[in-house]
Amino acid sequence: MRNYWNSALSSLCLVASLSGSLQAQFNDVDPPRSGGSANYLFPINPGQPNFLAGTMGELRSTHFHGGIDIRTGNRIGLPVLATMDGYISRAHVSAYGYGTALYVTHPDGMVSVYGHLDKISGKLGAFIKREQYSKKTFEVNLSFRESEFRVKRGDTIALSGNTGSSQGPHLHFEIRDGNYVLNPLKFGFTEIKDNIPPSGQKVALRTLDVNSRINDRFGRFEFTLVKKSNKEYVLPVPILSYGTIGVELLGNDRMDSSPGRCGINYIEMFVDSQRVFSQYIEKVDLEETRGILAVMDYKASETRGKRYNKLYVDDGNRLPFYQTQNEGHINIKDGDRFVKILLKDESGNVSTVSFRLKKSLPSAEIKLSTSKTAVMEAEVMENTLVVSTRPCESNELTAYIKGKPKAISHAYKSARQVVYLIDLQDMQPDSVVSCAGSRKFHFKDVVPSATEYTYYSDRADVSFPAQALYDTLFLNVDYNAEGQRESFVIGNRTTPLHKPIRITLKPTITVTPAKNLAVYRREGGGVHYAGGDWNNGKVRFQTQELGEFVFLTDSMAPSINRIRLDRQNARFRIRDGRSGIAYYEASINGKWILMSYDYKFGILQSDKLDPKQPLIGDFELKVVDRAGNERIFRQKIL
Repeated sequence: MRNYWNSALSSLCLVASLSGSLQAQFNDVDPPRSGGSANYLFPINPGQPNFLAGTMGELRSTHFHGGIDIRTGNRIGLPVLATMDGYISRAHVSAYGYGTALYVTHPDGMVSVYGHLDKISGKLGAFIKREQYSKKTFEVNLSFRESEFRVKRGDTIALSGNTGSSQGPHLHFEIRDGNYVLNPLKFGFTEIKDNIPPSGQKVALRTLDVNSRINDRFGRFEFTLVKKSNKEYVLPVPILSYGTIGVELLGNDRMDSSPGRCGINYIEMFVDSQRVFSQYIEKVDLEETRGILAVMDYKASETRGKRYNKLYVDDGNRLPFYQTQNEGHINIKDGDRFVKILLKDESGNVSTVSFRLKKSLPSAEIKLSTSKTAVMEAEVMENTLVVSTRPCESNELTAYIKGKPKAISHAYKSARQVVYLIDLQDMQPDSVVSCAGSRKFHFKDVVPSATEYTYYSDRADVSFPAQALYDTLFLNVDYNAEGQRESFVIGNRTTPLHKPIRITLKPTITVTPAKNLAVYRREGGGVHYAGGDWNNGKVRFQTQELGEFVFLTDSMAPSINRIRLDRQNARFRIRDGRSGIAYYEASINGKWILMSYDYKFGILQSDKLDPKQPLIGDFELKVVDRAGNERIFRQKIL
């Protein structure tokens, strides 16, 4: 999508001629600085075959994966070894993210990271536990001097685990250079074998302006690839196309004897043998991991869990992974185009995806069968409002802009559907009316992607910091009141945000601010806590998700279920059905006791300062949710 606030881009850049084979283009990649592969030891079972569950840079739901995930055979407790000499510079214990993690600084300035650990033993483990008891908190973030906890290459520094946001036992392993996460597979580890090239599953083609078409239609369309060989995937039939087209790819990479499907870091796209797009992900800036939302098709990810890699660059995509011509857009106005996509993994295995785009001039009458449209449907795609209706006696559409009517001609029609395309850069209609029905819209403002911007209204104020968006946003804001319930629609949940925005809601129905009354975002059949601070009848909160927001009261205290409680062990499962757990604390005879928390399973587990000291006396566990509701469990241990 072209930025509404930018001037028109210059014409297509000159294309460098292709020398050598297509595969040779990957030689342009510059390897990251490393300390030499001979210095680094694989941290799990070195010298033996190992397998990965995830690779550096692959697309996750909200971030680039920073490192590799090393399988541990679904076991907890494997020795984790220091990859090189150095000192433990940081220990971070959390219920989320990397869970229990260690950071080792090496003489060459690199830092290795070991995440989802289970146990840290020895002097360091004892020190961390004393700090947890001293601070009376499970979650700690500790830094150390070079002289405190030195390690040698091959020392066991911890045991592998399943802590934090891990979805199964494994070791998350990173090598960092300053603020950048490098690809550990660049460091010459021979434990990972990979002779399998990446695979393609589907391509999606997207029209990038109002005059473009794919198979005579406007929109985004997916096509399943046919596997010709282990290294070649094709679309066997040419795709009718016209105008400016964007390509997206759904694919993955696998490694020898490993069922896991990893990401593809190296992608190049050629149009008629000229390279128009390249993506090389070899290092990731820790401050830009959320930029992944500009790399993949966010709507497909949010609604169907499919992570399509865009092979074109949107205006709000500020990541440094690309070399492109015309942002990777394919122009199909002068003739047919042959598209070839190269996929390469870190071991050098290469596969190709190829297809032909056949020039086909737009037609007002199309013959392709389409699904039957409801009375009237509407969707915003890039800069375009797409309105689809059932055919009727008069296929006229009237758009009302600030109350003034404007006739809109249909873009194309078939026996079952009439489609109108409205360029939102030219107008943002209040409503549209045809003989098939009507539809209201709530476009309120045009928000630029790069600059700070605030929208004010009687119902809601919405503040966007600079670079909060990945593209120009045609902001819709709506307010609904049914009985004593109010809802506020701020944008669409399938629009990604790079930074949190600030929203101030102004309820009109009498609302009594209370600690258990908060803002929630609706998503499907559920709600997600957003919080909010009340002031003079208004509530302000921050969010990184757009959508529908409502006021809900949480008056239910969390649940506490005892699993085991005796002199040796205290183990509980805690849950909260609405606002979520805010904090917990446990004590024995009034003295604080450490409880480690695994949020995935809702498990609290006691961790005594002195393992030999039995739990005897009055035990108390208090759990508080975000709404301030608390539940207390008490029992005397004899």
